[in-house]
Amino acid sequence: MTKISNNRPLFLITNDDGIKAGGIKALVEMVRPIGDVVVVAPNQSYSGMSHAITVSVPLYVKEVVNEDGLLVYKVNGTPADCIKLAVRTLLDRKPDYILSGINHGSNSSASVHYSGTLGGAREGALNGIPSIGFSLLNYSYEADFSKAMPFARHVLSYVIKNGLPEGTFLNVNFPDGDSLKGIKVCRQAKGKWVEEFIERKDPRQRRYFWLTGHFKNLEPQATDTDEYALENRYVSVVPCSIDITDNDLLVHLQKMKHEFQMQ
Repeated sequence: MTKISNNRPLFLITNDDGIKAGGIKALVEMVRPIGDVVVVAPNQSYSGMSHAITVSVPLYVKEVVNEDGLLVYKVNGTPADCIKLAVRTLLDRKPDYILSGINHGSNSSASVHYSGTLGGAREGALNGIPSIGFSLLNYSYEADFSKAMPFARHVLSYVIKNGLPEGTFLNVNFPDGDSLKGIKVCRQAKGKWVEEFIERKDPRQRRYFWLTGHFKNLEPQATDTDEYALENRYVSVVPCSIDITDNDLLVHLQKMKHEFQMQ
C-alpha cells in the first residue's frame, strides 16, 4: 500500500499511450507544484481500448519512480485497469482528482467511445472522483505540449474551484501548434469513422487485415460542436456523463408502454 501525505491534494494520472509517452510527463509537471502525484499507467500503448478491463490474465505492477511527492507505477493493463487498481489497492486514500492523457491524437466527437484515455477518465467518474481527459491533435511521439498547458491549467483550476457534478467528467481537446484562440465549452459533434480494412498476406499466405479509415463530420455547418471549435483553433471542452440513458426516448417508450406488454 502506498503512503501518501494528507496535507496536499492527491492527483492520480493515467493515459493510454503508455508510461513513457510525453503527454503523461506534461501532466505530471503541471500538477506536481500543487499536489502529490501518483501515476499508474499502462506499460505499453492501449489506444482504442475504450473502457476495457483485464479479466483473463493477472495484472502486474512495477514501481518505476519513488520521489518526494511523486510515485510512478506501470501496469500490464488498460487505463481503466490502472484507475481501478490504484483506487482499490495501491492508494491508501481516495484521489482528489484524476487526469488522463495527454493523449497523442484527437478524442473529439465519436472518438469518445473508442478512447482508452477517456476510459480512464470515465472510470474516475464512476468512482465519484472529478476527472478530466486531455488530448492533443498531434500523433507524433515528439509532439510539443507546451502551447496547450496554459489551457490545461485553466480547465483544471476551474474543476479545483467548482468541482464537477457526480457522474460526469470532462473531455478536453487541444488544437496543435501556436495561436490558440481560447476555450469553447461545447457539445460532441455528430460524426463517425468511415472504416476500411487493408487486406494483406503473411509469408505463409494467410490473410490478415489492417484497420484504417477517416473521420466524417456529419454536421459540418454546426458552430456549437467540438469539431467546429478545434477547426477554428479553440480548445474544446465537452462535459460527458456516465449515464447514457436517452431520456427523450425513455419518455416516449414510457408513453408507449402498452406496446411492450406481452399478450
